[in-house]
Amino acid sequence: MDSNEELVRFIDRASSLCMPSLSIDCVIFGFHSNQLKVLLLRLKYGPNWSLPGGFIYRQEHIDDAANRILMERTGLNKIFLRQFRIFGDPGRSDLNAMSTVLEAEKIRLDGDHWVLQRFLTVGYYALVEFSHVQPRADSISMACEWADLHRVPHLIMDHGAILESALGTLRQQLNYQPIGYNLLPAKFTMPELQSLYETILDKKLDRRNFQRRMLGYGILKRLKETRKGGAHKAPYLYSFNLRRYRKALDLGLQSSW
Repeated sequence: MDSNEELVRFIDRASSLCMPSLSIDCVIFGFHSNQLKVLLLRLKYGPNWSLPGGFIYRQEHIDDAANRILMERTGLNKIFLRQFRIFGDPGRSDLNAMSTVLEAEKIRLDGDHWVLQRFLTVGYYALVEFSHVQPRADSISMACEWADLHRVPHLIMDHGAILESALGTLRQQLNYQPIGYNLLPAKFTMPELQSLYETILDKKLDRRNFQRRMLGYGILKRLKETRKGGAHKAPYLYSFNLRRYRKALDLGLQSSW
């Protein structure tokens, strides 16, 4: 099937099944090699990248739509997912770019077609364990890849602003909810957890204060195992006490980083 047919089928399916003028865009964060990563799509139509996103079926709960989109892109379900903002700037939809794509593909749509109208988008952010993700492109993209947060290429429309807003929300979350269960392996060291916090906050934290604060939350279990193979004394491994972790997500923490 050529790109023209794929795009026509995509538009026809969306028109018949989905809510008009409303979309979802997901910022999917992963942590790997002391770097915060974000999952991006390379579109077939034009040179630019985008956040993973999609539409909402007419009889679908919006949270279910976001989970479906994430499953399609990562192969994961039951992951940490939060709605954080609606983006509704009148100029956010690049209708000229869409018209150019349709013209290049020799696709003619009525000027009132909802694909050519203003869109509102609901922003979600997700936290995933990098090694568990199987990035998947879709019918209108040629690649789905991780990008270092400090090396994100130019993104379409307002997706750069959506990414920045999601990162700001994630940093705020550190002040009232725990972070780590969805981003780290099941067993990790205290320095690895601190590295995660430092990467998200983009600043250094005092080692002793960090360890005292994290242990004070009561959400960590120190294991008998240690991390072998380092040049220094092998640090103990930790895991999250999931019952207390989930309680902290519900009730919140008192913190300021």
